[in-house]
Amino acid sequence: NLFNHHQVERMMKMKGMSAMMIFALVLMFEAVSILEAANCDPMQLSPCLGAIMSNTKPSSDCCSRLNDQKPCLCEYVRNPNLKQYVNSPGSRNVANSCGVTIPNC
Repeated sequence: NLFNHHQVERMMKMKGMSAMMIFALVLMFEAVSILEAANCDPMQLSPCLGAIMSNTKPSSDCCSRLNDQKPCLCEYVRNPNLKQYVNSPGSRNVANSCGVTIPNC
């Protein structure tokens, strides 16, 4: 017999611990990405400005940033200084092209 009962039991516990550690790391990275996404900063959407103003197709960088800022869109819609820009036809076209729905908040 290559391994005795205690060695097998110890290896099983270590394997379980490793799985738990990997799971914890995955959760931690997900939490970090959620926190980064929730960092509301309308300046993050500056790559979209050209497409909004000229009704051209948005860049992949624009769409990526718009997707990152999705959790913030209600905050932007409620902001009197930003509302007119978020609700503009150009912004709606960019959001539609990127597959992002501008919420009615």
